[in-house]
Amino acid sequence: MPLQSSPQSNWLRSYYFTRALFSISWIVAAILSGGHTALVSTLLVVYPAWDAVANLIDARANGGLKANPSQTFNVAVSTITTVAVVLAVMRDTYAVLAVFGVWAVFSGALQLSTGVRRWRTYGAQWVMILSGAQSALAGGFMISQSFGAPLPGILDIVPYVGFGAFYFLLSAIWLTVAAYRQAKVVG
Repeated sequence: MPLQSSPQSNWLRSYYFTRALFSISWIVAAILSGGHTALVSTLLVVYPAWDAVANLIDARANGGLKANPSQTFNVAVSTITTVAVVLAVMRDTYAVLAVFGVWAVFSGALQLSTGVRRWRTYGAQWVMILSGAQSALAGGFMISQSFGAPLPGILDIVPYVGFGAFYFLLSAIWLTVAAYRQAKVVG
């Protein structure tokens, strides 16, 4: 039986709530951006940069980068993606969507791997596993859309970020409820 009230489990709940809040805030900013090029470009660059920083912080809080190879690789992939988005923003929105698609495939696979590894220790990782799988599939869809005729924009990325926010929030709630139930049983 996983330990639901460990310091790491408490960290994970806070981490998931923070990731959900950031994603929701990003979506609101994207919707309200009104297509302002500088703001849209900034949002597009900030999202993978945030993912790199968040994975780095989470890996360090859970034993370090060496103990978390999937997150270590995710930090590298998200950092490279940040640079690629900067370059893509200077080209066109098709390139941006393609970069986000490739990143979604890689980060989804890495999230899936991290969720599987954490399942044994913390439980309640089925949501993160499902999110990782859906991210990889969404990435494939974004890549295919980047070859389409309609000009893509930031709102084409909002559903991807929205599902991420949903899954992070659901994971945080799931772990919170599990800890509450365990505390009632123990107490």
